[in-house]
Amino acid sequence: MRIIGGRYKRRILRPPARLPVRPTTDLAKEALFNLLNNRIDFEAIRVLDLFAGTGSISFEFASRGALSVVAVDKHPSCIRFIQNTAEELNLSNLHAVRSEAFRFLGFCHPGLDLVFADPPYDMQEKGRIADLVFERQILSEDGWLVVEHGEGREFVGHPHLVEQRKYGRVHFSFFRE
Repeated sequence: MRIIGGRYKRRILRPPARLPVRPTTDLAKEALFNLLNNRIDFEAIRVLDLFAGTGSISFEFASRGALSVVAVDKHPSCIRFIQNTAEELNLSNLHAVRSEAFRFLGFCHPGLDLVFADPPYDMQEKGRIADLVFERQILSEDGWLVVEHGEGREFVGHPHLVEQRKYGRVHFSFFRE
């Protein structure tokens, strides 16, 4: 796993093999950040990364200078890896929180500029993420929700869906108010 851009560009991160994760491929991550680069100012955003896993997406935002990045995952080993790596890189803008993602959304404060969610591809209640983010008004006025998912899940018809992109087997759905 590598960081693609920002201060730690090209830095290789080696998460333990035993983590219960499916990291976003470098190809898909690079495509995602190229899209986001044209839509947001990385140095002026507050980010929430749900189902953070290895923290790959969180490290990208932190490396690019995000004001704050909160990485949420329920697995203690994932949180330990993210915390240890953030300390090693001296990333004071990255904080890891051990919590179940839907529970965290229940008490999450509004005003986030970007929420990224990469739930397990086989998770049945994946569609609830977008519903909760908008019901709880978690995003700032110009905020984005990005959900990574596999081929089996489409959000067509969701009132906040802006577009969907596909990179290999990885799909990204973009939502706004």
